[in-house]
Amino acid sequence: MLDINELFKEEYSVLEDARLAAADAALPADACREKLWSVAKHYQRLIRESYRVISRSDRAERELNRMNEQLQKLAAQLEYEATHDPLTAVYNRSAIINHINKSLTQANVALILLDIDHFKRINDEYGHPTGDRVICALVSRIRRALPESAAIGRVGGEEFTILLPEARIEDAMIIASYIHSSLNASPLDVLPQQLVTASFGVSLGLKNSDFENLYSAADAALYTAKKRGRNQVALHEDFFRRMPPAQAGIALACQGSSAS
Repeated sequence: MLDINELFKEEYSVLEDARLAAADAALPADACREKLWSVAKHYQRLIRESYRVISRSDRAERELNRMNEQLQKLAAQLEYEATHDPLTAVYNRSAIINHINKSLTQANVALILLDIDHFKRINDEYGHPTGDRVICALVSRIRRALPESAAIGRVGGEEFTILLPEARIEDAMIIASYIHSSLNASPLDVLPQQLVTASFGVSLGLKNSDFENLYSAADAALYTAKKRGRNQVALHEDFFRRMPPAQAGIALACQGSSAS
């Protein structure tokens, strides 16, 4: 451990000489001035050294702050990269599943599962770079149709999951139908020569229910939409048996209009 007396040994010696000189009434004036001058020189040296130490400390603090900011930015970047799809900037598969599981502990959750129709043909005919641009453009159009509370995740090459926290099944059907209508109303800017459509499966998970059941129901509904010819919205048939007539009517209307 650093001994403070050893660190300032020379200064303590000078101060002790000055103290003894001050106590010696018979000491000549020149000797007193010499002792005083010695004290002044050592004091000046201490001031200079203190300034250098403080300056180094300030520089070190600034450098530590800069490094801390860089580490925080790096941590945020790594967190983002670990949870987001690099192409579309939406959640990746694991992140959206975690988000859905968390939402299920808080309230009912509606889920929309969509798959771009005949996407392989787009890649084969126009190339994978165009296919990537199509995916990004489609995600941008989807975003414009969603409420602020919604979240999108890419769960496969051309398959996406839309999470709607605290939503009713008819809300999810309306949103899915709106996205479906938007895709059929006009081509994407990156592929103006043809429409890019999608098939949709919709399901509802009650609070504290299981993610696997929720996802399986949406996946089964998506399979139904594809089996019926693609480019439409489908709801798992079990929901029609459980829903009140008014809600079932809305869901059927949305499903019917998307298939027309």
